[in-house]
Amino acid sequence: MSTRMTKDERETFLADTHIGVLSVTGDDGAAPMAAPIWYGYEPGGELRFATGPETRKMALIRSAGRVTFTVQQEAMPYKYVTVEGPVLGEEPVDMDEYLRWTVRYMGTEAGERFFYSAEDSIRSMRTIRVRPERWLTFDWGKEYKG
Repeated sequence: MSTRMTKDERETFLADTHIGVLSVTGDDGAAPMAAPIWYGYEPGGELRFATGPETRKMALIRSAGRVTFTVQQEAMPYKYVTVEGPVLGEEPVDMDEYLRWTVRYMGTEAGERFFYSAEDSIRSMRTIRVRPERWLTFDWGKEYKG
């Protein structure tokens, strides 16, 4: 039996709440940079995440024009989805979207408290939009029956 996810399974899994790991090519022959990050995704849409405009991460993203992004389930049955694709653009962070992310990852009370305490620094961030182009998936539950 195949351990690959269907299109619907992979898009649903990516849309679920996971910490993503963003990977982007390093500069001057350095190893690729990888960083955990909050994100948003709706099936069939773009992957979206935010970062500071002056970070090394942003400089590498701008230079490479492409990223790889992985999410995983860390408990059995293990699953992961990796997408790779072009950066479609960057824009000022959408504050309503970022508030939804903080609530998604931290719960309502803690998410709102964090958001409003960090509002000025969040406002300075940029949202990156990526089109998932290549997908790699694995669902151990399709094979493991233990």
